[in-house]
Amino acid sequence: MPRIKSFAPSWLNEPAPGHKLFESPADDANTSASPFLYGKKPKPSPRRTIARRGTQVFVAVGKQIRWGDLAYLKESWEARQARSGSGGRIKRESPGTPFDSYDDGTTGNGYGEEGPAEAYRTIKTPVADDIRQLVMSPNQDFLAVLTRHTVHICILPDSSHLHTRDPAPFKPKFWTLGPTTHVTSRSAVVSAVWHPLGVNGTALVTVTEDAVVRVWELSTADRWTFDAPTLAVDLKRLADGTSLDQNFGVSTSATNKGFSPDSFDMEVAAACFPARGSGGWSPMTLWVAMTGGDVYALCPLLPQRWAPPPTLIPSLSVSIVARVAAAEDNPEAPPESRLLAQQQLDWMSDLDNQEPKIAESAIGETAAGVYTRPTRPGIVPKLQGPFDFDLNPEDEQDDEVELKDIYVIGEKADVDDLMMGEEEELEFSDDEETGLSLTVICLLSTSGQVKICLDVDGVEAQWLPPRPKHRGRAFSPDSETPSLLIFQTFDTLKPAEVVADSWPMFSEDITSRYSFYITHPAGITSVSLAPWVFRLESELQGDSEAGAEFRIDLLAQGQGSERERIYTQARGQTALAAATAISDPDLGHFVLSATHNDPVVLFFDTPEPGIASRESSTAIAEQMEQPQEAPGWEPRPLFHPAEALDRRSSMPVWIDHLQKGRRRPLLQQEVRLSMATLEVFHEGHKVVCTEVSDLNDAVAELFRKCEALQSELRSQIYTANEVKKRIDTLTGEDSADDEPVSENQIVQNRIRAAREKQEELASRMETLKRKLGRATTRELSDKEKAWADEVRSLGSSILGPEGPEGPEADQTPPTMSKAKQPWKRLEEIKALQKSLFSHAAQLQKTGEGAGDEPSASPLPSMKIPSEIRRAKMSQVIGLLDRETVLVDAVKSRIERLSLG
Repeated sequence: MPRIKSFAPSWLNEPAPGHKLFESPADDANTSASPFLYGKKPKPSPRRTIARRGTQVFVAVGKQIRWGDLAYLKESWEARQARSGSGGRIKRESPGTPFDSYDDGTTGNGYGEEGPAEAYRTIKTPVADDIRQLVMSPNQDFLAVLTRHTVHICILPDSSHLHTRDPAPFKPKFWTLGPTTHVTSRSAVVSAVWHPLGVNGTALVTVTEDAVVRVWELSTADRWTFDAPTLAVDLKRLADGTSLDQNFGVSTSATNKGFSPDSFDMEVAAACFPARGSGGWSPMTLWVAMTGGDVYALCPLLPQRWAPPPTLIPSLSVSIVARVAAAEDNPEAPPESRLLAQQQLDWMSDLDNQEPKIAESAIGETAAGVYTRPTRPGIVPKLQGPFDFDLNPEDEQDDEVELKDIYVIGEKADVDDLMMGEEEELEFSDDEETGLSLTVICLLSTSGQVKICLDVDGVEAQWLPPRPKHRGRAFSPDSETPSLLIFQTFDTLKPAEVVADSWPMFSEDITSRYSFYITHPAGITSVSLAPWVFRLESELQGDSEAGAEFRIDLLAQGQGSERERIYTQARGQTALAAATAISDPDLGHFVLSATHNDPVVLFFDTPEPGIASRESSTAIAEQMEQPQEAPGWEPRPLFHPAEALDRRSSMPVWIDHLQKGRRRPLLQQEVRLSMATLEVFHEGHKVVCTEVSDLNDAVAELFRKCEALQSELRSQIYTANEVKKRIDTLTGEDSADDEPVSENQIVQNRIRAAREKQEELASRMETLKRKLGRATTRELSDKEKAWADEVRSLGSSILGPEGPEGPEADQTPPTMSKAKQPWKRLEEIKALQKSLFSHAAQLQKTGEGAGDEPSASPLPSMKIPSEIRRAKMSQVIGLLDRETVLVDAVKSRIERLSLG
């Protein structure tokens, strides 16, 4: 979820010129003060009074439209604050101040004597009622201005015409859309949506409260395009239709009609199209939400001339061919399925027979091919619905649901199979390539409840069957009702925050198409579907190797949609305008909304590029899980005093009304007890009571805010002191020495202390390692025990009786069981050596004593050459030396092993 960095900046608050974008006109202050004096309270309707074009915003205030360039407003205000040398409030009494004569919004706003140049202007409109909605066209050259019953199209000029030093209100070209259609005597207009497939964004679809859909194809060169729609469909007639030959147009009879169940069940609350880059039939599907809770789909709804994306028609052609092949291969396919496949084939054949024309596009944009709406099988599609809701919560009653808005996220464009084998690769955004292969429908009710629904079956183009030539061959109506799977349901409002006449609204986000904002009377809520969208897509594609039941349980019990209240409005304040997300390198990433007098701005941390992709979403989720260090201060919204403190009293208006009315004689005579006097006092009491009650609430809120401000100020002072102490500790300025110490010396002392501390820690570490090595008495393993036994046996076998005593010393290794022990062999060799030496010495003495005389010994004389004797002796001595060396080596090894 986005982290709030700051709230309303100084360049949008008083006394900056940017604040006047949102101020109510002076003549509207008293109109809302006492509703019982000026007629009935207006009916609730969506309040989308902010539209943007780059860094420029258009704000509807009453019957006016204010234009402002936010980048220039910020730059000029900061430059002026820098020149003044202070960031504080500029006094109006000072000479040459920028706001000397700008109270009426017509002269002097800080740019010299020329007036509000280049940053703020008022656009004069021909509307007769308060503006409810502003809808910007895709190419940002048209602005649809909606009141409750009328629609006006403003031809937006280039920004250079608005950046002029002219304080007078700007008067652009306005066209009245349907001067005989959208009038006060007919049904109210609830939605005006620019068709995503319109040529250069000039196709507008209006939906009225009585379920009438009109398609307008606007052209500034043809006035007739603003007078009559190219297609008008009455959804109530279409819902009851049985064949293509019927008339589904709008009735031109009198507005007073009798009661019918459809007039209640099909009261439209909102309508919308998915984005242009969506896949399948989504870009040409109009989703309509009824106030009673029903949802309908109209597909395909196209203008007479439309420009599809490059991959739309090829992808639809592939799906239609597959449907036709499946219907032909299945002999048991019902006739309705065969008819639908044939109708889609006829529709696609009509497109294939056309030669698209290249439409003129803006500089830098790719030219798109323009097609004509197919006439076969018909131009009016079938109304699909009402959809059944699978897994609907049991505690929710259908009669309690009152839908107010709908937001549809189309399925992702599946272009992998389509572009296989193609040499040229088309460029697609991350949102078009990644995401969910199902359409997501979000429904918002008056109570703030949000339903996240999935279109599992997929909405495709459908038409009513043709009128049968024979009565007996009529097609039966569809036995299966289309359904939507409710994936998640959550609330964005507390029960105490629910207002009966409120109108919550969806607003799209610019960071990802799977995140949006919800604006309700209590504040603004941010919602993100990213935690489960990409995980669900991986399950649908079968990327996981786990079992189906395990994956379904993991998905059902896993993390759902993230939601967070990013702004909370004080209870009793005016309704908020629908949030508008803006991201600009000069301005930052923020959300802009407004009350009737003040802006509401929330600045976020700048989002990373490619936030909608699966990998980046995972990385961002991991970053969000890591704890972030909180700053020394917490951003909080700017406090705006209640409007009752600035509202003019309605007592003078009531007294003037009384002096001119039929009760005028009562003011010139003494007070008498009569019914007329009672009525006057009763009306006066209602006026005074209303004002006093509002003033009491406003003063109480102001008092509570002042008390809270004191505690917040104390906490901020405490936090600032703590930060100062930490800085002084790091820099060494908290030392009590009187002698001054240079910063270089402080750094050197810190480095020396760090080195000493490092050496001390290293020595302690070595000491601990030695102690740990000696103190460790862990049990020997089996291999270590066997090796120790072998060493002891070898030592006892070599050392003999001088080795270790005990039963272990007598043990003999298995390898020596068949051979003599080394110490026994050594004793034998020594004994043999002694015997040989003694025998040799005896022979030598015998030979010397006999001389030349023959020996008297009975033994025969043996003459052994001296060379042989010497060789044998040297050989024996060598063997003895070798054995001695071997024994010494073994003994030294045993000693080393014993010491180790």
